[in-house]
Amino acid sequence: MPPKLLPSNSAHAELRRLGEHIAIARKLRRLTIRHVAEAASVAQETIRRLEQGEPGVSMGTLAMVLLVFGESGRLENLLAPPTDDIGMILRVNNLPKRVREKGKKRQSVLPGENHNDPISDGKYTGF
Repeated sequence: MPPKLLPSNSAHAELRRLGEHIAIARKLRRLTIRHVAEAASVAQETIRRLEQGEPGVSMGTLAMVLLVFGESGRLENLLAPPTDDIGMILRVNNLPKRVREKGKKRQSVLPGENHNDPISDGKYTGF
């Protein structure tokens, strides 16, 4: 069966690079494909396909391989809000131009013009 094609060439290229990184990580740890497959409870062919960057390999397999490599926290932090730069930019760009209290009439911002202002009597007694 021919490998599934992704609609985006850049997505496919990223999967190939990820597969290369997985193969390098496996070799750095001196693990065979057979050992990783057994530890991840998948077939050796699945590990080969993962290392080739085939898009049909499940995220569950990737998660298990990361666990075998001692890198179990990597996947869950992939798009975590604190590290999502694009998400942060979108949030900042959508901030309101101004913020007002709901349900209150607009009040003066000058001290002394509001009768509830603690300095309205001219004595700076506190806030």
